[in-house]
Amino acid sequence: MGYTNQKGSSSDRDCVLVIMAKAPRPGAVKTRLASSFSPDDATALYRCLLVDTLALAHSLSRVEVAMMCPEGDVDELAGLAGRQATLVAQKGEGLAAGLTSVFAHFTEARQRRVIAFNSDSPHLPAAILERAFDMLDAHDLVVGPTHDGGYYLVGAKSSHPELFVKDGMGTSSALESLLSRARALELSVGLAEAFYDIDVSEDLNRLADELRFAPSRAPRTARWLKEWELLSTQLRTSTKGP
Repeated sequence: MGYTNQKGSSSDRDCVLVIMAKAPRPGAVKTRLASSFSPDDATALYRCLLVDTLALAHSLSRVEVAMMCPEGDVDELAGLAGRQATLVAQKGEGLAAGLTSVFAHFTEARQRRVIAFNSDSPHLPAAILERAFDMLDAHDLVVGPTHDGGYYLVGAKSSHPELFVKDGMGTSSALESLLSRARALELSVGLAEAFYDIDVSEDLNRLADELRFAPSRAPRTARWLKEWELLSTQLRTSTKGP
């Protein structure tokens, strides 16, 4: 069941799920998987993850779907997303600037519940996103931790530019740095369930195992991984010789 406002008020649609995206270009996405994939394969994988993440976003009802991306990526992502998402160019470079842009842009005109979400987590249960939106009824901030010390989502009802700085972004201290700044700003924080995103080969192996049993969770990604694994097996067999 998609997200619904339990109070049934006129603010039912005042929820925005913003996917933090990049254009799928070789050498620009999934670079930490370089030991497992060629740049072209990593790009193809990222494209599948992004398309499946869009489908996950649209499985929630009464939620506006958008993408925040670098300015130079807007046209390419618009072609990929079609009418499935509103495309917005971030101000500045890097993830910290992108997250700052999300809340500055989507809460500027009125207060809304806004969640910024990874583009490579289509396997996340929709119920986790629904509960994250619910948490914003009672908290200033909601954060979804990853098992490696980062976070896969962050949500708020207003803009807090001081929350996001370059220090610690994309590292094992990213979550603690964010929570420390939230405490300094005296913001109440709700924590969503801990989950994993797809950064390194161990993450991808876990995802592949899960999708073998439940491919409908991320069908395009599941199909690509299955085809890639078959091709890899064939290549290994052929190189061994008779």
